[in-house]
Amino acid sequence: MKILINGKPLDIILESEKTVGEVMTGIQNWLEGVSGFFISGLEIDGKLQGSHSLDEAFKLPLEGISSINVKTSSWAELMLEALTELKAAVESGETHCGEWEKSFSAAFLKNNDQELYNSVLKTLNENKNLTINLVAERIREIENPSREAAALLPFSEEIAKRLEDMPLDMQTGKDIRAAETITLFSCFIEKIFRLIMLFKYFGTDIESIENSSIIEEFSTALKELIAAYENKDTVLAGDLAEYELAPRLRNLVLVLCSIKSGEKTE
Repeated sequence: MKILINGKPLDIILESEKTVGEVMTGIQNWLEGVSGFFISGLEIDGKLQGSHSLDEAFKLPLEGISSINVKTSSWAELMLEALTELKAAVESGETHCGEWEKSFSAAFLKNNDQELYNSVLKTLNENKNLTINLVAERIREIENPSREAAALLPFSEEIAKRLEDMPLDMQTGKDIRAAETITLFSCFIEKIFRLIMLFKYFGTDIESIENSSIIEEFSTALKELIAAYENKDTVLAGDLAEYELAPRLRNLVLVLCSIKSGEKTE
């Protein structure tokens, strides 16, 4: 029996596998360990197995099968497919929370981005426009992380200024504004680290960032700010926000904006 990956023969020796499902489990484990790709389709003896027939296909005995062609896709391809499917379904009004949880997009998000999955479940029930905005943002990040990073510049300056204002906000009783600043800053940082991950995923050389002290120093200052804020040490929290995080935030975003997807830095 021939086993192929995207039409190319795979050098694999079967041991105790008796069914198609057992072979597929082994291939998926191998893919995750060496390539980060996922199984996205299956052909048995040249016949494509649809998503609804996969469960039955997995039960088939290997005896009598001449070839298995496993189709694979990257994480980014499958994530984009899942997000696009979800966005289209929400926009057309063809889904609600219970239905969506049975879909491909729900299964993929649940297994690969639990935080996003939980956010979608919540916004589907509360405000579908929030779901569309959330998903559209993630789609933009995958499609063009460089463009999305460039769009951060004006927001980074706004948040940096709010960080610089935090000491005065806390000293003058503007606790709500200070809390809002922390929330905005936290969401902004989450996005920055998602973009850094995407730059790495798409083969961009970001060693100029990773091998420098930019991220390490930023992360250290961030942890210190969170600890100070939670301990209600307003003096330390204000100093960290104004003198440590605000300038580092500006610098980090500027460096990100200088990187282009798929290009190597000198």
